[in-house]
Formats: sequence, structure tokens, C-alpha cells
Amino acid sequence: MNLPNKLTIFRVMLIPVFLVFLFLQDVIPFGKWIALVVFIVASLTDLADGKIARKYNLVTDFGKFMDPLADKLLTCSAMIALIELGRIPAWIVIIIIAREFTISGFRLIAADKGRVIAAGWWGKIKTTFQMFMVIFLIADLGGTPIHYFEQFLIYASLALTIISLIDYLVKNKDIITSA
Repeated sequence: MNLPNKLTIFRVMLIPVFLVFLFLQDVIPFGKWIALVVFIVASLTDLADGKIARKYNLVTDFGKFMDPLADKLLTCSAMIALIELGRIPAWIVIIIIAREFTISGFRLIAADKGRVIAAGWWGKIKTTFQMFMVIFLIADLGGTPIHYFEQFLIYASLALTIISLIDYLVKNKDIITSA
């Protein structure tokens, strides 16, 4: 198991730690801020594992499959938690998660045909926006300008989710037609 894959697994292991601090923020001193730091560290492992894998030619099929899955687990867990905390509308999270299930389904079909499909650029941009959105929603800094910026991040993430879905389906239409 190489370093990028270990970072991916580490990211998945940080999810329950993040959720405990986020949900117990009223009980644990500085819980919200600890949750925020854990989320940021987990998000940075996404950046690090990809750069390391490409730079040192450590790209593996495991990494191509698990890295996007780890991102989805992290961001979707955070967004579901933020619904509970009243920070994001459920309908937006449902659309985002529906996209994630759709893409995962196509990846499974592709894998069954011997193909591994890595994340595309639109998906990476979408994930970056979602991670910044989650960071700002966790921080909950308040104030009108921040609120507008949070709303921008929410709707930009939603738009990028839809754009990346369309891009993915168009680029991989052969999987759809041969299924």
C-alpha cells in the first residue's frame, strides 16, 4: 500500500472523528473548531494524495476508485450533518448525493467491463467548491456578507454538481449505451 492510498484511507478514518466533534460541539469545548480542523485536514489529504500519486507515478486502480469515493464519503457526511444543524437545505444535498450515486453506479458498470474511470476536472472543481462550502458552513461566522458568501458557495456547488454530472455522462456515454 503506497502513501497516496494510505492518505485516502486516513481521510475515510477521519470522517467519524469529524462527525463526533461536529455533533457534540455543544458538549465538547471548541468542538465546532476541532471538527473544522479535522475536516480541513481530511480535505487536504485529498490534495496531497493526488499530487504525490502523479508526481511519483504511484497512481493505482485502488486510488482511482477509492480517492473519489473517500471524497464523496467526506463531503456527503458533512453535508448530511449540516442539514441536521440547519445550515443547508436538504433538497440541495439530495441532488448532490443523487449525482454521487449516479457516478458511482457508472463507475461500477465501467469496472465490470474492465475500465477504471478517474475523476474528471469538473468533478475536482465541484469537490473543491463543496469542501469550501462545508468549511464556511461549519465555521458559521455569521453576518450578512458571510451569509451571502455561504449562499453563493451552496448554489455554486449545486451548479457544479449538475455540470460535472452532465460532463461525466457525455464523456462516458459508451458505458451507458453498452449497458
